[in-house]
Amino acid sequence: MKRRLVLTGLAALALWPALALAHAVLVKSVPAQRAALAEPPPRVELWFNERLEPAYSKASVTNEAGTQVDLRDVTVSAQDPRRLSLSLPALAPGRYTVSFRVLSVDGHVVESKLSFTIKDRR
Repeated sequence: MKRRLVLTGLAALALWPALALAHAVLVKSVPAQRAALAEPPPRVELWFNERLEPAYSKASVTNEAGTQVDLRDVTVSAQDPRRLSLSLPALAPGRYTVSFRVLSVDGHVVESKLSFTIKDRR
């Protein structure tokens, strides 16, 4: 019994650094990273492995010139607090960059980018 308790304690100590360093990780996006789309998407949706703090989670979509083109309505879903989304107007063909900065409930900030392309219909 004592040996089991010691082994359990050692296992917990071994896992503690990994848990302490955990932070929100992007697990899925629509559109996906480097997607080449025939039609522009109506919105961008980002899913993370942890719940997000809505007041400190932001995202934007910019075109190749660096101009913000999203509708500036970033929201963390009330139904799924791990999902961040924002609406898009009808986008022209070209390359777009999604930039996000999120704060997970564990207090870690994650900042990154992904891109997608809307193909020319010619």
